[in-house]
Amino acid sequence: MHGWEQEIHDFKLFLKLEKSLSNNSIDAYLNDVTKLINFTNKQPAAIIYSDLQNFICQLSELGLAARSQSRIISGIKAFFHFLILSEKITNDPTKLLDSPKLSRTLPEILSVEEIDAMEQSLDLSKPEGHRNRAIIETLYSCGLRVSELINLKITDLHLNEGYVRITGKGEKQRLVPIGSKAIYEINLYCENYRNRIDIKPHFENNLFLNRRGQQLTRVMIFMIIKNAATTAGILKTISPHTLRHSFATHLIEGGADIRAVQEMLGHESITTTEIYTHLDREYLRQVITDYHPRSAKKKVEVS
Repeated sequence: MHGWEQEIHDFKLFLKLEKSLSNNSIDAYLNDVTKLINFTNKQPAAIIYSDLQNFICQLSELGLAARSQSRIISGIKAFFHFLILSEKITNDPTKLLDSPKLSRTLPEILSVEEIDAMEQSLDLSKPEGHRNRAIIETLYSCGLRVSELINLKITDLHLNEGYVRITGKGEKQRLVPIGSKAIYEINLYCENYRNRIDIKPHFENNLFLNRRGQQLTRVMIFMIIKNAATTAGILKTISPHTLRHSFATHLIEGGADIRAVQEMLGHESITTTEIYTHLDREYLRQVITDYHPRSAKKKVEVS
Protein backbone atom coordinates (compact mmCIF):
# COMPACT_ATOMS: atom_id res chain seq x y z
CA MET A 1 0.00 0.00 0.00
CA HIS A 2 2.93 2.28 -0.66
CA GLY A 3 3.71 3.18 2.93
CA TRP A 4 0.12 3.62 4.13
CA GLU A 5 -0.13 0.49 6.30
CA GLN A 6 1.16 2.02 9.55
CA GLU A 7 -0.81 5.24 9.12
CA ILE A 8 -4.05 3.33 8.51
CA HIS A 9 -3.39 1.03 11.45
CA ASP A 10 -2.79 4.03 13.73
CA PHE A 11 -5.83 5.87 12.33
CA LYS A 12 -8.02 2.85 13.06
CA LEU A 13 -6.80 2.75 16.67
CA PHE A 14 -7.41 6.50 16.95
CA LEU A 15 -11.01 6.16 15.76
CA LYS A 16 -11.67 3.20 18.04
CA LEU A 17 -9.93 4.29 21.24
CA GLU A 18 -10.06 8.08 21.16
CA LYS A 19 -13.21 8.73 19.12
CA SER A 20 -15.11 5.64 20.38
CA LEU A 21 -16.65 5.08 16.97
CA SER A 22 -18.62 1.96 16.10
CA ASN A 23 -17.09 -0.72 13.87
CA ASN A 24 -19.41 0.33 11.03
CA SER A 25 -18.25 3.96 11.24
CA ILE A 26 -14.59 2.92 11.42
CA ASP A 27 -15.00 0.70 8.35
CA ALA A 28 -16.60 3.62 6.47
CA TYR A 29 -13.66 5.94 7.29
CA LEU A 30 -11.10 3.31 6.27
CA ASN A 31 -12.96 2.65 3.01
CA ASP A 32 -12.82 6.37 2.22
CA VAL A 33 -9.06 6.44 2.75
CA THR A 34 -8.60 3.24 0.71
CA LYS A 35 -10.40 4.86 -2.24
CA LEU A 36 -7.90 7.73 -2.12
CA ILE A 37 -4.93 5.32 -1.84
CA ASN A 38 -6.02 3.41 -4.92
CA PHE A 39 -6.51 6.63 -6.88
CA THR A 40 -3.32 8.54 -6.06
CA ASN A 41 -0.79 5.74 -5.69
CA LYS A 42 1.21 8.14 -3.46
CA GLN A 43 2.42 8.15 0.13
CA PRO A 44 0.40 10.34 2.55
CA ALA A 45 3.07 13.04 2.87
CA ALA A 46 3.23 13.34 -0.94
CA ILE A 47 -0.50 14.03 -1.38
CA ILE A 48 -1.23 17.62 -2.44
CA TYR A 49 -4.40 19.63 -2.92
CA SER A 50 -4.54 19.03 -6.69
CA ASP A 51 -4.48 15.25 -6.08
CA LEU A 52 -7.56 15.61 -3.90
CA GLN A 53 -9.29 17.82 -6.47
CA ASN A 54 -8.68 15.22 -9.17
CA PHE A 55 -9.96 12.50 -6.84
CA ILE A 56 -13.22 14.39 -6.17
CA CYS A 57 -13.66 15.06 -9.90
CA GLN A 58 -13.31 11.34 -10.52
CA LEU A 59 -16.03 10.60 -7.93
CA SER A 60 -18.31 13.10 -9.62
CA GLU A 61 -17.65 11.64 -13.08
CA LEU A 62 -18.54 8.22 -11.74
CA GLY A 63 -21.96 9.61 -10.94
CA LEU A 64 -21.60 9.50 -7.16
CA ALA A 65 -24.32 11.54 -5.43
CA ALA A 66 -23.32 14.79 -3.71
CA ARG A 67 -24.18 13.36 -0.30
CA SER A 68 -21.95 10.33 -0.88
CA GLN A 69 -19.12 12.56 -2.13
CA SER A 70 -19.49 14.73 0.96
CA ARG A 71 -19.25 11.72 3.25
CA ILE A 72 -16.07 10.47 1.54
CA ILE A 73 -14.50 13.95 1.78
CA SER A 74 -15.38 14.02 5.47
CA GLY A 75 -13.57 10.69 5.98
CA ILE A 76 -10.47 11.89 4.12
CA LYS A 77 -10.41 15.15 6.08
CA ALA A 78 -10.57 13.17 9.32
CA PHE A 79 -7.62 11.05 8.19
CA PHE A 80 -5.38 14.00 7.34
CA HIS A 81 -6.42 15.79 10.53
CA PHE A 82 -5.24 12.69 12.41
CA LEU A 83 -1.93 12.74 10.51
CA ILE A 84 -1.41 16.37 11.57
CA LEU A 85 -2.28 15.59 15.20
CA SER A 86 0.14 12.67 15.26
CA GLU A 87 2.83 14.82 13.57
CA LYS A 88 3.17 12.42 10.63
CA ILE A 89 2.73 15.34 8.20
CA THR A 90 3.12 19.11 8.60
CA ASN A 91 0.72 20.43 5.93
CA ASP A 92 -2.92 19.45 5.59
CA PRO A 93 -3.85 19.23 1.87
CA THR A 94 -7.58 18.97 2.75
CA LYS A 95 -7.69 22.45 4.32
CA LEU A 96 -9.13 24.09 1.20
CA LEU A 97 -11.21 21.10 0.13
CA ASP A 98 -14.92 21.92 -0.10
CA SER A 99 -17.76 19.43 0.01
CA PRO A 100 -20.34 19.59 -2.80
CA LYS A 101 -23.45 21.55 -1.90
CA LEU A 102 -26.26 19.33 -0.70
CA SER A 103 -29.91 19.89 -1.37
CA ARG A 104 -31.79 19.57 1.88
CA THR A 105 -34.27 16.76 1.26
CA LEU A 106 -36.52 15.63 4.05
CA PRO A 107 -36.50 11.90 4.81
CA GLU A 108 -39.64 9.90 4.05
CA ILE A 109 -42.02 9.60 6.99
CA LEU A 110 -44.70 6.96 7.49
CA SER A 111 -48.06 7.80 9.02
CA VAL A 112 -49.39 5.74 11.91
CA GLU A 113 -51.95 4.31 9.49
CA GLU A 114 -49.20 3.20 7.09
CA ILE A 115 -47.27 1.52 9.90
CA ASP A 116 -50.47 -0.24 10.96
CA ALA A 117 -51.01 -1.35 7.35
CA MET A 118 -47.48 -2.80 7.20
CA GLU A 119 -48.04 -4.78 10.38
CA GLN A 120 -51.48 -5.97 9.30
CA SER A 121 -50.08 -7.10 5.92
CA LEU A 122 -47.99 -9.78 7.64
CA ASP A 123 -49.24 -13.36 7.49
CA LEU A 124 -49.43 -14.50 11.12
CA SER A 125 -50.06 -18.09 10.03
CA LYS A 126 -46.39 -18.22 9.00
CA PRO A 127 -43.86 -18.78 11.79
CA GLU A 128 -41.99 -15.54 11.05
CA GLY A 129 -45.16 -13.42 10.96
CA HIS A 130 -45.18 -12.61 14.68
CA ARG A 131 -41.41 -11.99 14.62
CA ASN A 132 -41.65 -9.53 11.74
CA ARG A 133 -44.53 -7.67 13.35
CA ALA A 134 -42.55 -7.41 16.60
CA ILE A 135 -39.54 -6.10 14.64
CA ILE A 136 -41.55 -3.36 12.92
CA GLU A 137 -43.29 -2.33 16.13
CA THR A 138 -40.05 -2.29 18.16
CA LEU A 139 -38.25 -0.16 15.53
CA TYR A 140 -41.13 2.33 15.58
CA SER A 141 -41.95 2.25 19.28
CA CYS A 142 -38.33 2.82 20.38
CA GLY A 143 -36.84 4.67 17.39
CA LEU A 144 -33.99 2.17 17.03
CA ARG A 145 -31.20 1.93 14.46
CA VAL A 146 -30.99 -1.42 12.62
CA SER A 147 -27.72 -2.30 14.38
CA GLU A 148 -29.36 -1.62 17.75
CA LEU A 149 -32.30 -3.88 16.91
CA ILE A 150 -30.30 -6.89 15.72
CA ASN A 151 -28.04 -6.67 18.78
CA LEU A 152 -30.92 -6.33 21.26
CA LYS A 153 -30.58 -8.91 24.03
CA ILE A 154 -33.15 -10.63 26.23
CA THR A 155 -31.29 -9.24 29.23
CA ASP A 156 -31.76 -5.71 27.79
CA LEU A 157 -35.52 -6.01 28.17
CA HIS A 158 -37.12 -4.57 31.30
CA LEU A 159 -40.67 -4.90 30.08
CA ASN A 160 -42.34 -4.85 33.50
CA GLU A 161 -40.74 -1.45 34.08
CA GLY A 162 -41.45 -0.33 30.50
CA TYR A 163 -37.83 0.15 29.36
CA VAL A 164 -35.22 -1.43 27.12
CA ARG A 165 -31.47 -0.90 27.39
CA ILE A 166 -29.99 0.04 24.02
CA THR A 167 -26.32 -0.15 23.07
CA GLY A 168 -25.79 2.54 20.45
CA LYS A 169 -22.88 4.08 18.56
CA GLY A 170 -19.56 3.95 20.36
CA GLU A 171 -20.95 1.24 22.67
CA LYS A 172 -22.83 3.97 24.56
CA GLN A 173 -25.88 2.71 26.43
CA ARG A 174 -29.19 4.43 27.00
CA LEU A 175 -32.56 3.47 28.46
CA VAL A 176 -35.53 3.94 26.14
CA PRO A 177 -39.20 3.64 27.13
CA ILE A 178 -41.07 0.94 25.21
CA GLY A 179 -44.77 1.12 24.42
CA SER A 180 -47.42 -1.38 25.45
CA LYS A 181 -48.04 -2.53 21.86
CA ALA A 182 -44.35 -3.32 21.31
CA ILE A 183 -44.30 -5.27 24.60
CA TYR A 184 -47.41 -7.16 23.46
CA GLU A 185 -45.88 -8.02 20.05
CA ILE A 186 -42.54 -9.09 21.60
CA ASN A 187 -44.33 -11.43 24.00
CA LEU A 188 -46.39 -12.92 21.15
CA TYR A 189 -43.23 -13.40 19.09
CA CYS A 190 -41.46 -15.18 21.94
CA GLU A 191 -44.45 -17.48 22.50
CA ASN A 192 -45.18 -18.25 18.84
CA TYR A 193 -41.72 -18.26 17.25
CA ARG A 194 -38.68 -17.83 19.43
CA ASN A 195 -39.63 -20.49 21.98
CA ARG A 196 -40.17 -23.04 19.19
CA ILE A 197 -36.86 -22.88 17.32
CA ASP A 198 -33.55 -24.58 17.97
CA ILE A 199 -31.37 -21.70 19.18
CA LYS A 200 -27.70 -22.10 18.30
CA PRO A 201 -24.92 -21.63 20.88
CA HIS A 202 -23.86 -17.99 21.49
CA PHE A 203 -27.26 -16.68 20.36
CA GLU A 204 -29.32 -17.65 23.42
CA ASN A 205 -29.49 -14.03 24.59
CA ASN A 206 -30.35 -12.43 21.21
CA LEU A 207 -33.98 -11.35 21.07
CA PHE A 208 -34.60 -11.50 17.33
CA LEU A 209 -33.45 -14.66 15.56
CA ASN A 210 -33.73 -16.24 12.13
CA ARG A 211 -35.25 -19.66 11.53
CA ARG A 212 -31.84 -21.28 12.07
CA GLY A 213 -31.67 -19.88 15.59
CA GLN A 214 -29.01 -17.28 14.78
CA GLN A 215 -28.82 -13.49 14.81
CA LEU A 216 -30.61 -11.67 12.02
CA THR A 217 -28.54 -9.62 9.58
CA ARG A 218 -29.00 -5.96 8.64
CA VAL A 219 -29.94 -7.06 5.11
CA MET A 220 -32.69 -9.32 6.46
CA ILE A 221 -34.23 -6.43 8.42
CA PHE A 222 -34.20 -4.29 5.26
CA MET A 223 -35.96 -7.09 3.36
CA ILE A 224 -38.62 -7.52 6.08
CA ILE A 225 -39.44 -3.78 6.00
CA LYS A 226 -39.40 -3.54 2.19
CA ASN A 227 -41.63 -6.60 1.75
CA ALA A 228 -44.13 -5.42 4.38
CA ALA A 229 -44.35 -1.99 2.72
CA THR A 230 -44.85 -3.53 -0.73
CA THR A 231 -47.54 -5.92 0.51
CA ALA A 232 -49.28 -3.00 2.24
CA GLY A 233 -49.29 -1.05 -1.03
CA ILE A 234 -46.98 1.71 0.25
CA LEU A 235 -45.17 3.34 -2.67
CA LYS A 236 -42.73 5.48 -0.65
CA THR A 237 -39.01 4.67 -0.72
CA ILE A 238 -38.49 3.39 2.80
CA SER A 239 -35.99 1.51 4.91
CA PRO A 240 -35.80 0.51 8.59
CA HIS A 241 -34.46 4.02 9.28
CA THR A 242 -37.80 5.42 8.04
CA LEU A 243 -39.42 3.99 11.18
CA ARG A 244 -36.82 5.80 13.31
CA HIS A 245 -37.54 9.08 11.48
CA SER A 246 -41.26 8.47 11.94
CA PHE A 247 -40.80 7.84 15.68
CA ALA A 248 -39.01 11.18 16.13
CA THR A 249 -41.32 13.15 13.82
CA HIS A 250 -44.52 11.89 15.41
CA LEU A 251 -43.23 12.75 18.89
CA ILE A 252 -42.04 16.25 17.95
CA GLU A 253 -45.12 17.05 15.88
CA GLY A 254 -47.22 15.90 18.84
CA GLY A 255 -45.50 18.45 21.06
CA ALA A 256 -42.72 16.45 22.76
CA ASP A 257 -39.63 18.20 24.11
CA ILE A 258 -36.92 17.91 21.45
CA ARG A 259 -34.31 17.30 24.17
CA ALA A 260 -36.19 14.21 25.31
CA VAL A 261 -36.43 12.93 21.74
CA GLN A 262 -32.68 13.49 21.26
CA GLU A 263 -32.02 11.50 24.44
CA MET A 264 -34.18 8.60 23.30
CA LEU A 265 -32.59 8.53 19.83
CA GLY A 266 -29.10 8.50 21.32
CA HIS A 267 -28.06 11.52 19.25
CA GLU A 268 -25.06 13.67 20.11
CA SER A 269 -24.06 17.06 18.78
CA ILE A 270 -20.62 18.52 19.39
CA THR A 271 -21.99 22.06 19.50
CA THR A 272 -24.99 21.36 21.71
CA THR A 273 -23.94 18.44 23.90
CA GLU A 274 -24.08 20.55 27.04
CA ILE A 275 -27.79 21.29 26.67
CA TYR A 276 -28.61 17.58 26.34
CA THR A 277 -28.40 16.91 30.05
CA HIS A 278 -29.32 13.47 31.33
CA LEU A 279 -33.08 13.41 31.63
CA ASP A 280 -35.04 11.60 34.29
CA ARG A 281 -36.28 8.21 33.06
CA GLU A 282 -39.75 8.80 34.43
CA TYR A 283 -39.89 12.03 32.44
CA LEU A 284 -38.93 10.17 29.24
CA ARG A 285 -41.66 7.62 29.85
CA GLN A 286 -44.12 10.48 30.39
CA VAL A 287 -43.09 11.96 27.01
CA ILE A 288 -43.92 8.62 25.34
CA THR A 289 -47.21 8.42 27.25
CA ASP A 290 -48.22 11.95 26.32
CA TYR A 291 -47.03 12.24 22.73
CA HIS A 292 -46.37 8.89 21.01
CA PRO A 293 -49.23 7.65 18.81
CA ARG A 294 -48.88 4.17 20.33
CA SER A 295 -49.47 5.47 23.84
CA ALA A 296 -52.03 3.56 25.90
CA LYS A 297 -53.34 7.02 26.80
CA LYS A 298 -54.46 7.32 23.17
CA LYS A 299 -56.33 3.99 23.48
CA VAL A 300 -54.41 2.16 20.77
CA GLU A 301 -55.84 -1.24 19.91
CA VAL A 302 -53.45 -4.20 20.16
CA SER A 303 -54.39 -6.94 17.74
